[in-house]
Amino acid sequence: MKVLVINSGSSSLKFELIDTANNKSLAKGICERIGIANPIFTYKNLLDGYKVEERPEPLENHKIAIDLVLHELTGEHGVLKSIDEVEAIGHRVVHGGEYFNDSVLVDDDVIEKLEEISELAPLHNPANVMGIKVMRELLPGKPNVTVFDTAFHQSMEKAVYTYPLPLEDYKELKVRKYGFHGTSHKYVSGVVAKLLGKEDSKIIVCHLGNGASISAVKNGKVVDTSMGLTPLAGIMMGTRCGDIDPAAVLYIMDKRGLTPKEIDTRMNKKSGFLGVFGKSSDFRDIQNGIKEGDERAKLAYDMFCYRIRSYIGSYIVAMGGVDAIAFTGGIGENAGLAREGICKGLEFLGIELDYEKNMERIPGDVEYSKPDSKVKVFKIETAEELMIAMDTYRLSK
Repeated sequence: MKVLVINSGSSSLKFELIDTANNKSLAKGICERIGIANPIFTYKNLLDGYKVEERPEPLENHKIAIDLVLHELTGEHGVLKSIDEVEAIGHRVVHGGEYFNDSVLVDDDVIEKLEEISELAPLHNPANVMGIKVMRELLPGKPNVTVFDTAFHQSMEKAVYTYPLPLEDYKELKVRKYGFHGTSHKYVSGVVAKLLGKEDSKIIVCHLGNGASISAVKNGKVVDTSMGLTPLAGIMMGTRCGDIDPAAVLYIMDKRGLTPKEIDTRMNKKSGFLGVFGKSSDFRDIQNGIKEGDERAKLAYDMFCYRIRSYIGSYIVAMGGVDAIAFTGGIGENAGLAREGICKGLEFLGIELDYEKNMERIPGDVEYSKPDSKVKVFKIETAEELMIAMDTYRLSK
């Protein structure tokens, strides 16, 4: 089955065409700056290597953007003879609330529920829903499937996902821990379970990128995860602060005279690596800064590693042990320095990293732990689009 995977953002549209017969990606790209100045289109035919790099295009709205994608997929440098070859569409949806603990086929009731919970993810869900509606209009009759960032985490126990606020805040406002990056956590933990050769596994997944989250997965089910009601919670990230004393937020607002929107921007877009390092939110720049003796770079690095180690320790307790730790995402897959800083000092827990091998850039899924390490350490290349395509195939066939 040829599945078109769509990730519709407020001003962007990522896409990838995947053949589930062999799990092969045929083409992918992105429409950027939709509805704003200087929109551009990027496309790559993965069969013949043809590329379009940031080509200016008139992209007034998402319908025009998707129409362009469909035209490119069937055009001179396309990978399809006809758009009828697209058999199903898979959509990444950030928030499924408590309605969805698995991917679902789209119908009017699903769209109604997504619109109802849009306030839980006001920057993402409305754009996701818009992408679904446009695809249903442009390709009528084709099955659409929604795959949720939150779904995999819905196996958490009530005592884990409930916040110690007045209970009516949960019952009336649905304020609770939901967790995100679930598609990646599901894929990576599944790969690791196969590598371990055991279903009764205890796996900690560290999805580390500009956005970052950690999950404890026991026997294929999430026990706990670091992100919460929103993707702001958990470890420090590229521009997000992660866990802090909530009273610190009120104190800063008062002292700096900030509005709720301004403090939200400060925590989401001006904190994390950027806030501590000061020069960049990119971990590669922090690595370079450490080499140059930049104290703020070293502080950001130490804070990042410490907070992740803290989560790893708590999740080992939550699961009653651990069989493997898996690193994924842009930082987790590519930054040996990050893996080293996180694992160093955890030898007493049976986590023994092969530090020399760890610094080698080895493609594919790699075990970086020592042969006699009680706990395996892996680098797994995440494949969220493939996971979306697989779920779409499962529900559409």
